[in-house]
Amino acid sequence: MKTGSRHHRDGTSKKTQGNRVHKLSLLQKLLPLPWVLWPAEARLLLTLIAFWSIAGLLVLGSASWWVASREMGDGAYYIKRQLIWMTASWTLLGFSMSTNLRRWLNLAGPCVWIGCLLVGATLFIGTTVNGASRWLILGPLQIQPSELIKPFVVLQAANLFAYWKRISSDQKIFWLLIFGTLLLLILKQPNLSTAALVGILLWLMAMAAGLRFRTLIATALLGGLSGATSILINDYQRLRVISFLDPWQDPQGHGYQLVQSLLAIGSGGWFGEGFGLSTQKLQYLPIQSTDFIYAVFAEEFGFVGSLMLLLFLMLVAFLGLRIAIRCRNNKAKLVAIGCSTILVGQAIMNVAVASGVMPTTGLPFPMVSYGGNSLLSSLLIAGLLIRCSLESTELLSERQLKKIHY
Repeated sequence: MKTGSRHHRDGTSKKTQGNRVHKLSLLQKLLPLPWVLWPAEARLLLTLIAFWSIAGLLVLGSASWWVASREMGDGAYYIKRQLIWMTASWTLLGFSMSTNLRRWLNLAGPCVWIGCLLVGATLFIGTTVNGASRWLILGPLQIQPSELIKPFVVLQAANLFAYWKRISSDQKIFWLLIFGTLLLLILKQPNLSTAALVGILLWLMAMAAGLRFRTLIATALLGGLSGATSILINDYQRLRVISFLDPWQDPQGHGYQLVQSLLAIGSGGWFGEGFGLSTQKLQYLPIQSTDFIYAVFAEEFGFVGSLMLLLFLMLVAFLGLRIAIRCRNNKAKLVAIGCSTILVGQAIMNVAVASGVMPTTGLPFPMVSYGGNSLLSSLLIAGLLIRCSLESTELLSERQLKKIHY
């Protein structure tokens, strides 16, 4: 009886072990490279992106629950929709990690062209919200082309700047005109914040590629002049700048958003009010689920939580720099630099707006703010960054990789 029992236990344990091995092998087959060959930067970055996504859902749930209950009749309304987009976005991340970077670079040019056409279409048939035409309605979907085009701007900028000294003047002028047209179309929506972010991205990638300093200075001056012109032409942008300089001058009018955001951040103190216990999100703080979601976070987690958030962003930036250094060709280096700039730079700009360091803009916090377009764009960018890391250490040929037994 005892012998039979031992055999039964042995058989059960072997079956359980076999199931685990089978599940592990299925998981590893989904990876672009065996997990044991992943560089430390790629492993840590994937872990951080997963943590960022989950934490973002929790922060969004806290920021949106009360308003969703009042306006939609379902406190989980925004979370449910964000989960759907999160599933699609992580699928896209997996696809971007598994696809050769060369293929993405080849797709970049046509995608930038299509993106420019879609951004231009928003000026004629786009949906206008708060005076800005940034969205297109395609059946049940609402897309924001200026958000979705960001990964392909990074890729095409890498194509352009990586071999700047080798390509013809015609190609240089052509793509600089395309990028300039894109920026002007985004400004025309108007969407100064996204135009500024894309402009800074292109400028930093050009600087990383080693373009002449005089050219960079002239471009920076031209970009600053374009931004200033946009502010002078658009009344709402000018009022935002004025209210940014002294929001307390009109606390119930144009300075209301920033005043409420500063009150939320200041109310957090050292350790915050606690998760879910923000007061300002109870319809005092406007746009608390998107542009000003950091203010809710700061109120609930305080100075210490905000400091941890900034350290987290610094770690992501450090990993992006490490990946760029280890890349084996100029294009991959520039892609890594561009992806890191978008992810970390946009997050820091969102924090700066909510804390009154920058004028109020419409930039979401990547993987935290509500919105499917931002989520798709951010996780595609994260996947491209991880792919850069994987290709930097793919020292084995495909034939050798097929011989590895999981």
